[in-house]
Order: sequence, then C-alpha cells, then structure tokens
Amino acid sequence: MAGETVITVIGNLVDDPELRYTPSGAAVAKFRIASTPRTFDRESNQWRDGEAMFLTCSVWRQYAENVAESLSRGTRVIVQGKLKQRSYETREGEKRTVYELDVEEVGPALRFATAKINKSGGGGGGRSQFGGGGGGGAVPDDPWASAAPAGQSSGSASGSQGFDEDPPF
Repeated sequence: MAGETVITVIGNLVDDPELRYTPSGAAVAKFRIASTPRTFDRESNQWRDGEAMFLTCSVWRQYAENVAESLSRGTRVIVQGKLKQRSYETREGEKRTVYELDVEEVGPALRFATAKINKSGGGGGGRSQFGGGGGGGAVPDDPWASAAPAGQSSGSASGSQGFDEDPPF
C-alpha cells in the first residue's frame, strides 16, 4: 500500500511477548520495546541516555508463535514494520493518539549476544524464519545448509558476552 511509513527500531523488550489467539484461531503476539538514544558528553567524558521511546509492536500467525517462543524481556532486538497511528477516546472523554508498529521483521541484535537459529518447517515464501517451533529440516537448495569447507572455521562463538555497562549506542 502506498504512503505507509516503514521504520526500523532497535531497542530492548520491556516485557515478555504476550501470545493470544483470535476467535478464528490466528496467533498474535504483542510486545513493547524501549529505544533510548545515547549521546557522548565530551565535558564529562560519559555516555548520557536520552528520553526513552516506548513502542507497542504486534506480529501475526506463525511468526507470532516464533517470537513468543524465542524472545524475552530484556532482549535487544531489531524490529522493522509499518508505523500506524490510532486515535481513541477514553471513558472520561479525553482524546488520545497512540503509535504502534505492525511488525514485518524482528530478530535479536547480535552485537553483544549470540543466537541459535532453528528453522521452522513450512511457510515463509522461501525466507528463513527466526525462532524455534516445529519442523526442523533443511530448506531445499539452501546454500547455507552445508558445512564449511575443510580447514575453515564457521566463525561462530558460543555463549554470550557479559558487559559491566550498557553498550554506547
């Protein structure tokens, strides 16, 4: 649809994703992320946090189940989707406007963490889906499914890296 605002946000999950099902059986997961800008103060030689932006995100169907199984509170994520504005009136008659993100893509930010990817069987139009769930099994003609040639390392690291402070971004 023309004129939609597509944005990419990097932030941390405020809570665990909440998985629900519509009366027709479609899965939907809602989660909130907090994105906090950081700037370097040269006078104090320290990073300063700006005002956090909280954004409610929703994702549907199998993708919702994968998100609910894979992500949890505190996880740093990269989310891309369509920004939607919704206005409503409270019981007291106050008019409110909220911004929400209809998620098209979401995954863990791997700058300071690692992740293990388990491909789901079925769906996705040939795209790999993040997260666990059913199926397993290789995608036919997947160039990444084969092992690294002899004598080459895959370069993966195990475990996550711990840091005493938040990263400067």
